[in-house]
Amino acid sequence: MNLIYNSEQYSVVEFGAERELEVLRFGGYEIVDKGGKRETFIAGELARTFRRDVTELIAGEPTMAEIDEFLGSYDAIMSQPVLLH
Repeated sequence: MNLIYNSEQYSVVEFGAERELEVLRFGGYEIVDKGGKRETFIAGELARTFRRDVTELIAGEPTMAEIDEFLGSYDAIMSQPVLLH
């Protein structure tokens, strides 16, 4: 587990790949919307897509606001309330 991004609005934790667990075969990401007090965990093909998109995003040296805007595109799937974090 590795905290890869942290702003006032979002945090992202990366979980390494684990071949023994199908859900983590490609690793996974927990994305937390701090203001909305909700989160989502993505794994599998969605995690691979997320990783690719993040790699492309950071190649352009984005601002924190641009990264937060990108993470905001995942707001629709953030359905888990954050109880303890």
